[in-house]
Amino acid sequence: MLARAVSTLLAPPLCAACAAPCPPGEPICANCRRALATAPGGSADLPGLGPVTWAAPYRGVGRNLVTALKFGHRLPLAPVLARAIAASLGPAPLAAIVPVPAAPSRRRRRGFDPAELIASALAAELGLRRLAPLERGDGPRQVGRRRAERLADPPRVWTVAPVPERLLLVDDVLTTGATLRACAAALRRAGALEVTAGVFARALGDRGAAA
Repeated sequence: MLARAVSTLLAPPLCAACAAPCPPGEPICANCRRALATAPGGSADLPGLGPVTWAAPYRGVGRNLVTALKFGHRLPLAPVLARAIAASLGPAPLAAIVPVPAAPSRRRRRGFDPAELIASALAAELGLRRLAPLERGDGPRQVGRRRAERLADPPRVWTVAPVPERLLLVDDVLTTGATLRACAAALRRAGALEVTAGVFARALGDRGAAA
């Protein structure tokens, strides 16, 4: 404990978004926190799903945070992203939070599921249950695929547990929406009546998208 405190004083922790020094125990610096708080979020109806809300665009600090969580294993960022999603959501009644599942091979390779971490933190933030009724098969990676390819060949998703009537699907990034649609379809087949979605970032195009 003492050695860790001394090392922190000698080399302060670096911001996950910009690599600037940040206070001990904080995953991002004050500048990036302000940038995230003022990022232009939004919402839209996604055909085949319904209302989708996002907290930030997938660029700048938004993209840097997603990259640091997913590929830099900066797991303490999950609550930061979850709080941003919570701030962007409206007062619609919800029964539970459901993460978009990662493909099994990618979960094994990373050792964690980013959407699951964000969903757990969001459930705690909102005082809701976090359920995991969805499973996903392995298939082509979404990264690097063109929009038409993603829409024509969506992930295989199915339910393995009962689902509530109203729920919020949670993911890190929205690109074409193919994965969210596949999840929503599986949930509705299992009895969900109202499925909405909350994501941290919305990609502006297919190139450079994270999911």
